[in-house]
Amino acid sequence: MTVAAPQHRSTIPAPTPRPDTRDSAGEAGWLELTRAVREAGQYATAAEAEAVTRTVLSFLGTHVTGDERVALAQSLPPEAGRVVASQIPVVHPLPAREFVELVASRIEGSTPATARWDVSSVLGVLADQLDEPLTTRVLAQLPHGYAILFGRADLAPPMPSTAPTA
Repeated sequence: MTVAAPQHRSTIPAPTPRPDTRDSAGEAGWLELTRAVREAGQYATAAEAEAVTRTVLSFLGTHVTGDERVALAQSLPPEAGRVVASQIPVVHPLPAREFVELVASRIEGSTPATARWDVSSVLGVLADQLDEPLTTRVLAQLPHGYAILFGRADLAPPMPSTAPTA
C-alpha cells in the first residue's frame, strides 16, 4: 500500500488588524484629559486623577441636559463623553455646594474642602478644553455658584430669596 505524501496546503495569512485610530485617539484624549487634571489638582498618581475625573464627570452628566449635554459629550474625548452621556439626568440640578458634597460622599477620605478642590480641578480643565460658548451654555443650565468651580468669576447676583421679609 502506497501512502501519498500529504500535499502542501497553502494557508491564507490572517488579515493584519488595522489599528483603530478612533480608539487610540480616544485613549490618547482621555490620557491627556486625566494628565491635565492630575497636574491641575496636583494628584500623586494617574489613577487618583482618573478616579476623580470619572466621579466629577459622572455627576456633571446628571446635571447637564438637552443640546448642551450632547455638545459637551461630543466635545470631550470619547471615554469622557461616554461617562457624561451614560448618566441619567436629574430633574433639578443641585446647588453647587450640594454638588460638591455629593462628590465628597463618593470619594474615599474626601471632605467638602477636598471635594471642592477635586471638582474645581476637573471642571477647570474642562473649561480650558471646551470652547467658550459651550462652557457658557453649560453654566446657564446650572444653578448659581458653579462658575467658580469652572474657574470663572461668578458675576451674576444670586437669585433673590422668595421668603417673606419681616
